[in-house]
Amino acid sequence: MNATTTLEHGSKGQAVIQLQRLLNAAGAKLNADGDFGDETEKAVRAYQLKKGLVVDGRAGEKTLAALAGADCARLLSNATLVAAAKRLGVDLATVYAVNEVESAGAGFLPNGKPKALFERHVMHARLSQVRTKGDNAAALLARADQLAAIYPNLVNRKPGGYAGGVAEHQRIAQARTLDALCADESASWGAFQIMGYHAQRLGYASVAEFIQLMSQDENQQFEAFVRYIEKDPALHKALKAKKWAAFAESYNGPAYARNLYDVKLERAYQRHAGCGCGQAAAA
Repeated sequence: MNATTTLEHGSKGQAVIQLQRLLNAAGAKLNADGDFGDETEKAVRAYQLKKGLVVDGRAGEKTLAALAGADCARLLSNATLVAAAKRLGVDLATVYAVNEVESAGAGFLPNGKPKALFERHVMHARLSQVRTKGDNAAALLARADQLAAIYPNLVNRKPGGYAGGVAEHQRIAQARTLDALCADESASWGAFQIMGYHAQRLGYASVAEFIQLMSQDENQQFEAFVRYIEKDPALHKALKAKKWAAFAESYNGPAYARNLYDVKLERAYQRHAGCGCGQAAAA
């Protein structure tokens, strides 16, 4: 998740005073008392709805950046979440919850490139994969192991070697010199960390098209997330039934419980369902 502090109902202090002043400059009529209460939350929602941002009533990185005058063109729009709720057959609070918990915050790095994480163990698996009838499985595996011995941070049977941030794009560029397709397949892309090798299964013409769209804006990144849910009947069923543990395990893997993803999803859903913001945003 993003390192920027998120201001929400119950927050207090100088940062809230600054938020209230920015909201007042945008048309609100708040008492800048440093107490994030009901009126401040309503003002945040009203501002988010006006700007087309996700209407969650919380002032995180995106809302604060918008208040500071940043360009919002590439940010996830509330309209995208409203459409996704209808498409998935769930209430808007459910979509708000999964967006809040499962995204990596902003979908782009400060330099404008999409967030990405290169997985060296996936690179080894993709290099070893038999793709056509003429492929020799043993030869492919031998080449993958040979490359692993030379470039252990790029090709490896074990995960790791992460550099983070912009440096992940450097790792991808280096891996492309070994095999461009496998390198692109071996990275997760955007706010929802969708692996490149899922591209064609999710309906994209190619991995290249997928990466191009992930580089466009956060709405395209969320579209990939929705497609991922649609293509996994068990995941989609768990979401519709609000079975948060089943959804979290399917999407995040066995470590979901250690990271409390199911608890976070439940809490986020209850807050969004109870606030009434979803109904207002959908109107």
